[in-house]
Amino acid sequence: MTMVAQTPPDPVHSERLPAKTPTKRRGGIGRRERAAWGFLAPALIAIAIFFVIPVVSALLLSLTDFDIYALADLANLRFVGLQNYERLLSNPLFWTAMRNTAWFAVLGVPLTIAAALGAAVILNARTVKWRPIWRVMLFAPYVTTLVATAVVWRYLLHTRYGVINWGLDSIGLPAVDWLGQPESSIPAILMFVVWKTFGYNMLIFLAVLQTVPDELYEAARIDGAGRWKQFRHVTLPAIAPTVLLVSIITVAAFFQLFAEPYVMTQGGPAQSTVTVLYFMYEEGFKWWNLGSASAVAFILFLCILAVTLVQLWVSRRLAGSET
Repeated sequence: MTMVAQTPPDPVHSERLPAKTPTKRRGGIGRRERAAWGFLAPALIAIAIFFVIPVVSALLLSLTDFDIYALADLANLRFVGLQNYERLLSNPLFWTAMRNTAWFAVLGVPLTIAAALGAAVILNARTVKWRPIWRVMLFAPYVTTLVATAVVWRYLLHTRYGVINWGLDSIGLPAVDWLGQPESSIPAILMFVVWKTFGYNMLIFLAVLQTVPDELYEAARIDGAGRWKQFRHVTLPAIAPTVLLVSIITVAAFFQLFAEPYVMTQGGPAQSTVTVLYFMYEEGFKWWNLGSASAVAFILFLCILAVTLVQLWVSRRLAGSET
């Protein structure tokens, strides 16, 4: 019986076998996943400490009769269920605060976004001179101290000595008691809030406007589109996601107005500028009904969440109708 010797394969012409790649154990976490969770851990811990825990604590406190007396004797703290919410819904001042807050949001959000977008479009034009100086001047009110600027605006809106009434008198219009009448108190505070906050939104719009390709505007001009059609059919579709983001931020900000009415009107006149946050402050730190104040905070949280979901739904419907 003869044995046939097998020749080894040619190392040049033979196919190379693929190298074995290290596989992740079933049920285990790979190196990349561990690194990702390590980078996310500080942010998640901060969110848990400053958002999740306060929200859960406010919800639990809103179900108790926690007040200044409970601070001295926690043993007498009682679980009252939804009684705080029932009392709020039957409190006329709470509904007044909700109505005032809704007026602030309905009037203030469009004005703030329109002012910010208009200023951003103007400053984005290359024909405007000293653009950096204008940006600083328009953004400066946002970074100034809120209480100090509110006090200054109280003098500007003064009935006899205010600059605004002096300007009205110079053109033959009667002076207005801006902060002393329920009909003019909300518009007066709105003027201040829009002036104070629109600079932040302006910078966001200005940043996204600079990312719109010039080729789109050039093609629109070749097709005979004017400035308004360029803005409507080129600019707005390009910055639509940013407009949604700014609107969500602005709505949340107007739902949380507190310092402006507190400094300028103290909720007056005739409770015409009492907002939900101002009402919560009085419940918690004036009357020391901390359980009721926590209920107000949770209702405010639900309102902001509901409005945000509606904005997202409307945005998706509009985006779906355009495609």
